[in-house]
Amino acid sequence: MNYEELFMRMALYDDEAAFRTIFYQFFAPLCSYAMRYLHVKEDCEDAVQETFLKIWKDRKKLDISRSFRNFLVTAVKNTCIDHLRKQHTEHLWQTWYTENYTEETDEDLYSATELEEKLQTALAKLPDPVRIVFEMSRIEGKTYPQIAEEQHISIKTVEAYITKALKLLRVELADFLPLYLYWFYFLT
Repeated sequence: MNYEELFMRMALYDDEAAFRTIFYQFFAPLCSYAMRYLHVKEDCEDAVQETFLKIWKDRKKLDISRSFRNFLVTAVKNTCIDHLRKQHTEHLWQTWYTENYTEETDEDLYSATELEEKLQTALAKLPDPVRIVFEMSRIEGKTYPQIAEEQHISIKTVEAYITKALKLLRVELADFLPLYLYWFYFLT
């Protein structure tokens, strides 16, 4: 049986045995391929496992129009690139943090407290509908469609409100931009 047939059995019939066969046949070669990008054995194994997990989760939606082998290679390559991007972002943050905050001090804690106060002051300057939508999105973690439905507005209006709020916050929190970026990128 060829790999395309195994994939079809996996996708159409949730055939775990077919998935295992594909996984065991391709795991080692794909780890070797991932080494071109990641250079650390454990990272390569994680990337290949993550790729196979995505394939299993999305098996019903995948449309493989070229060879299954090429599909796997491309999927692993994309996972490796995502991994490298994440590492780069984390490295930039760590470098910035190390350069600016070598050890935790009362001043650092004061900065976080001051940021929270500045944020609350800035949010208070927003019109109520804009502030409510922003808080629902960034603080409560609701999606734009959820907010639109609850507030009886369009998704485009939600997007416009979020844009307006972020513009004001960029101005109001300019002195705290690194902390602000950390808060919105890593904590929301």
